[in-house]
Amino acid sequence: MEKSEYVLDFEKPLRDLDKQLAQLTKLSVENKVDVSEEIAAIEKKIEATKRSLYSNLNAWQKVQIARHPKRPYSLDYIGEIFDDFEELHGDRIYGDDHAIIGGTAFLAGEAVMIIGQQKGRDTKENLKRNFGCPHPEGYRKALRLMKMAERFGLPVITLIDTPGAFPGIASEERHVAEAIAVNIREMSVLEVPIVSVILGEGGSGGALGIGVADRVLIFENAYYSVISPEGCAAILWKDRANSPEAAEALKLDAHHLLELEIVDEVLEEPFGGAHNDPQKCFSVLRAALRQHFSGLKKVSADKLLNGRYEKFRKMGVYAEEAEPRQPAPETTGSRTQQS
Repeated sequence: MEKSEYVLDFEKPLRDLDKQLAQLTKLSVENKVDVSEEIAAIEKKIEATKRSLYSNLNAWQKVQIARHPKRPYSLDYIGEIFDDFEELHGDRIYGDDHAIIGGTAFLAGEAVMIIGQQKGRDTKENLKRNFGCPHPEGYRKALRLMKMAERFGLPVITLIDTPGAFPGIASEERHVAEAIAVNIREMSVLEVPIVSVILGEGGSGGALGIGVADRVLIFENAYYSVISPEGCAAILWKDRANSPEAAEALKLDAHHLLELEIVDEVLEEPFGGAHNDPQKCFSVLRAALRQHFSGLKKVSADKLLNGRYEKFRKMGVYAEEAEPRQPAPETTGSRTQQS
């Protein structure tokens, strides 16, 4: 995958410095002028700017990186990490949803079932993949493959990267909420190890429909949330311009999710995001999957299910407070005498 030329708003100061460096280098070559000191100064400034930008990213900036069009997608990871991937199609009820891909493969010589949400790289592919927003048949295909994995004793890996399930009329007509609810129920009792990985966007029930797992991993600049920042801003502030404030309030970034025990591990990304060095991300995820499965495959089915149940039951922070006891009503002297 080529390094991206796409520039996010907050990266523009860095892009300006890169242009200055390119112009200075070109000038040096064309005019045979020694400007090594000036080049070294700009390179030093570029490095300092990178560290300043990417070491202090806020939640909204991480959301932007998670949506970067050159970020590696599910099929990129599958092609680099797994061997002999055999894609399986259709839900055997309605059709084949290309926003969810799945099939068997080998991870370090062991057979696994992989299910992932897939976006497109261009307009044509995005239309085919429905911009990574699954229809009900996508979730039913995912469940069919999970049940197949259970039958053959294969661990399940799910790769999450969706803005959310498709909210259109056709999706509602085919009962998308029911499809997601059934997946959540059935994944909670699936008798094989499950590891879910949030690659980029983890949007609402669309993500949770393949996200009930024994281990939930998330890349450093990915996000996982009950609603998108834009949706939250539209509801609370009546204005999508408040999306940055909504992103902060939702605590949707990887490190907040780890603190809240929503995820089990944060996977490191290269400076500036996964699109800057996909190979590093492939290596990091490969090692994490092998580590987690080496422990999970030693756990009995009963303990696996109990642990999965407890994991999701304890999510959320709340406090219970007993209602103050109401004082007994006062009685007047005349009433006492009458009684």
